[in-house]
Amino acid sequence: MTVILAQIGVGVAEIFYIGRLGTSALAGASLVFPFYMLMTTMSAGGLGSGIASAVARAIGAGRTEQVQRIFAHAVLTALAVGLAFTIIMIAAASWLYASLGGEGAVHDAALTYSNIVFAGVTFLWISNLLGAAFRGMGNAMLPARIALIGAAFLIPVSPALIFGFGPIPAMGIGGAGLAIILYQAGATLALLVFWRKTQAAAGSIDFRPDRAIFADILRVGVPSSLNALQASLMSVVLTGLAARFGDDALAAYGIASRLDSMMVPVLFGLASAVLTMVGMNAGAGNIARAGRIAWTGAAAGMVVTGLPGILFAIWPQLWLGLFSADPAVLAEGSAYLHITGPFYPAMALGFILSFAAQGAGHSFWPTVAVTARLLCAVGLGWIAIVTLGLGFAALGVATATGVVAYGIICALAMRSGAVWHGQPRRQGRSR
Repeated sequence: MTVILAQIGVGVAEIFYIGRLGTSALAGASLVFPFYMLMTTMSAGGLGSGIASAVARAIGAGRTEQVQRIFAHAVLTALAVGLAFTIIMIAAASWLYASLGGEGAVHDAALTYSNIVFAGVTFLWISNLLGAAFRGMGNAMLPARIALIGAAFLIPVSPALIFGFGPIPAMGIGGAGLAIILYQAGATLALLVFWRKTQAAAGSIDFRPDRAIFADILRVGVPSSLNALQASLMSVVLTGLAARFGDDALAAYGIASRLDSMMVPVLFGLASAVLTMVGMNAGAGNIARAGRIAWTGAAAGMVVTGLPGILFAIWPQLWLGLFSADPAVLAEGSAYLHITGPFYPAMALGFILSFAAQGAGHSFWPTVAVTARLLCAVGLGWIAIVTLGLGFAALGVATATGVVAYGIICALAMRSGAVWHGQPRRQGRSR
């Protein structure tokens, strides 16, 4: 939770500083931000889940010598994927931002910011994948401390680079991009140093590629990354559907759906713990205990997210009023939260059980569940709004239906035992 909250805080601070450069700079950064956040979710929760799951299962099975090899493969994976995205984004950035409506000064600002940020995006991948490896060992405090120290560094350094300070020249929006690179490079260096200390007794680091280790990482990591892509696609389409009702409805949807994103750090913290504990127990053949961990974590998530969901469903102005006093925005946002708020527990159920399945080394059913959520929310929303011409509230119904489908599929897969196929089982009663 701390890592994600720190990264969100850094992002908010960056946008605050960039906003002082004017509307064009802010709009340009807004074009880049979704793609950078996609990198964050794919590395921390996508391939990162594959790394954490592989480490946890290796420890549970007693294959401690393989853990350092998985760490090395985390670095190799981060280098390959990070450099690939650097090449793709630098080559396609100008066309991409122009196709999204960026013109003139907005396009130039987006391109400047993007080229610098994505030139160093490999640091983001290395730090997040190494952080996932440490979490798979059960050491969540290390990446959390580094994230907090990095955030404390970036928040004052960023304005110094943007606006200039003493001998530091003003770099404008490019300074914001450079600050992010420095932040991620520092986190990468710190994690590499701590990793080296943990395997000092083993001698030199073995970076020889192992197809079996890559396969173990990618069979969880690739589907999890595709799930992140589907979630981003769903957000884009639903935002487009909300925009059909005008600026007030679009603003209302943006504010109301932001509540979903505020739940993610909490769920991610719980889910990361569940993934590690399930992975270790599954690796040790303790399937019964792994199942109890999964359901206990899901119950905790349902309570933690259900309380604010129900609260804001009953009194939506408590949330909406923090961002707007416009009566039209408040009315549309209230209609949306009245419908979606009570279904937050279903979102928590699906989220945490999907991480539990990943901890067991299975991503098929979580991917089916995420796909069902996408199809229900987008498909029903499109039919209701575009085909049938129903009102803005239909968007809430479609979103809630998708969340329910997501939770039910994950719960059925866990209940049926489908996520435990292929796992070793300890003989006798597990404790």
